[in-house]
Formats: sequence, structure tokens, C-alpha cells
Amino acid sequence: MAWNQPGGNNNDRDPWGSNGRNGQQGPPDLDEVLGKLQGKLGNMFGGGGGGGQSSGGSGFGSVGIGIVLGVLLIGWVLAGIYIVEPAEEAVVTRFGAFHRVEQPGPHWAPYMIDRVQLVNVKRVRSADIGFRNIAGQGSVEHESLMLTKDENIVDLQFAVQFQVKDAPDFLFKVNNPDETLRQATESAVREIVGKETMDSVLTEGRSAVAEEARTAIQVILDRYGTGLLVLSVNMQQAQPPEPVQAAFADAVKAREDEERTKNEARAYAADIVPKARGEANAFREQALAYKERVVAAAEGETSRFLKVLTEYKKAPEVTRQRIYLETVESVLANSNKVMIDVEGGNNLTYLPLDRLMQRSNDTMAGRSSQLEQSVVNAGRSALDDVRRPRNDSRGRTR
Repeated sequence: MAWNQPGGNNNDRDPWGSNGRNGQQGPPDLDEVLGKLQGKLGNMFGGGGGGGQSSGGSGFGSVGIGIVLGVLLIGWVLAGIYIVEPAEEAVVTRFGAFHRVEQPGPHWAPYMIDRVQLVNVKRVRSADIGFRNIAGQGSVEHESLMLTKDENIVDLQFAVQFQVKDAPDFLFKVNNPDETLRQATESAVREIVGKETMDSVLTEGRSAVAEEARTAIQVILDRYGTGLLVLSVNMQQAQPPEPVQAAFADAVKAREDEERTKNEARAYAADIVPKARGEANAFREQALAYKERVVAAAEGETSRFLKVLTEYKKAPEVTRQRIYLETVESVLANSNKVMIDVEGGNNLTYLPLDRLMQRSNDTMAGRSSQLEQSVVNAGRSALDDVRRPRNDSRGRTR
């Protein structure tokens, strides 16, 4: 039956009726609920209850609110205490605006008024350019492939180590400092590599490129206000692109062979040049000695000739005969053939001294005495032949 249906006891079934109507209970009064709650809080904090609720409730309200406010104030103060580690700096913002920087140690900032951000300024961070140390991801070609001055392409990979030198700039000046550093590094390295040749970048110029890149990257980061300090730039890999690596390896091998050949030539030159210089010095000394000897001999001959000239002027005939005999003696002493012309005879006798000397040189040591005897005999026979025509001529003359 509906609550407002006519007839019966519908009026007694009103849900909003009072407690005294036919024994049915209605909803509690709001003032009554608040009074009971205040009485319970008063009992908890030592306030009076019962009939004197009017004055006791008023005292409890002031004390309770003060205590609650005190507790909240203490919690608010404690919530603002923070500690900055030795390797960190604390950047404090007040209502969103930069306020101050705190150094390591305990500090306090009003809770919900100041915001504290801790930045580790001592940690060495790293950024990879051209590659990633992530499983399944190695070389990044759009970062690593660069064009050189001689229009060749090289594959370079860099690792940049850096620190935070200005915490407020690091947090507020740039949206993403790490990405800005990566892009600045790529831009600086491309500019430097574009001024170098491929051989220089891949060989002796690697360290120079890395050092120049570190300076250029720092200039860009300072211009952008990133608050970062570049510590080092390390070239992890420098090689030609993969499709031409085989040809480049052949070129490198040829260059190494060239250097090896040059080194061998230098070693040979270092060995032969001192010897040649020594021989040249020896020839020079020999020439000087020969010169001195010839000059001395010429001077001696001149002196001897002058002395002979003096004697010739004194006795021309005797001196002429002596010179002739000395000349014939010197000529015959150097001859290995002797021709004997017998005065008044028709035969010309030939004494083969060269053959006799050759025979004596080729003879063994054990037969030396026999050969000497044969030479003597041959000499005697030759002398006999020489004397026989002379005697015959004498006999005929007689």
C-alpha cells in the first residue's frame, strides 16, 4: 500500500515523522548529532559533559582547535626539512620561480610553498653518438655516417662524458639537456670531419678530431645555456662504411707495404751510405798519399837529374856512357825474354826465360830441386850455344 494511500493508518506510516508518533523512530536531528560528537571529543580531551554542555563545549572547541593547529604546524615544519647529499645541489623554486641553490647539508623549505629539486653535479654522465649500448641496437647510421673534405664517407662513433656544472640552467634553460648534448656533438663532429680528409680522420688525425670536437661542443652548450661541462670526447670507432671496407682494407695494406718498403730502403741506405763514405774517405786518403808519393818521386828525380846534369857538364862522354848502361840494365831487368846477337855471326839466340819461370812456378814443391837443376842445365846449354859460335868465329878469324 502506498504511503499516501487513503484510509488505514497511513498518517502513522510517514517516514519523516517524530520519534513519539506511534513508537516509530525518525531520522536524527543534525544539532543533536553535532552535540553528541562534541561531547565525545570533550571526554577525550578532558572537557565536561552532561547538563553543562553549553559552556564546556565552548572551552573544548578552542583548546582542541589549537592543539590540532599546533600538530598541523609541527607536521608542516617537519615536512619542509630536507638533506642535500655531498655530490648534489638543491635547486629551490618558490611558487614555480627559481629562488636559490643550496649546497650539501640539512636545509628547510616551506612545504607547499617551495619546491626542492636535487641534482647530482658530481656524477659523470655519458652520451653515445653513432651507436647505442642497448641489446638489439648497435650502430646508428644516421648519426655515425659523415662526409669528409675529399667527398668520402666515414663511419664514426663517439662517447661523450660530461657533468652538470650549473644546476639551475640544467633544469630550466633547456627542455632536454641530454638530447641537446647529443645533437650538439653530432653537429660539431660533422663540421670538423668536413674539414679533414678521410685518411687523416681514420689514421693520425683521430685524436686531433676528438680534442677539437670537445672544444666545439662546449662552446655550443654554453651558447644554449645547458649547464653542462664536457669532460672528454672519445672516438670509439673510425672506419669506412661497410660496403667499401674490403677495398679500404686493401688500400690500407698497400699503404702498409709502402711504409715497409720505405723502411727497408731507409735501413739499406743507413747501412750502405756509411760504407760508401768510408770507402770515399779511403780513396781520398789514397789519392793524397799517391799525390805526395808522386810529388816526392818527381822532386827526387828532378834533384837526381840536376845532379847528373852537373856531372854531365863536367864529363859529358863518361856520363853519357853511364846513363846508357844504366838504362839498358833497367830495361833488361824487367824483360822475361833475352835476345843474344853474336857479333860476326848469322844466328840470333833466344833464351826463353818466361817459360822457364812459368815452369818453375807450376812445378810441385817436391820436384823443385829437379826443376832448378833443369833450369841450370838449360842455362848452361844456352851459354854453351852462345859461346860455341863465338869460339868458332875466333877460330875462323885465326
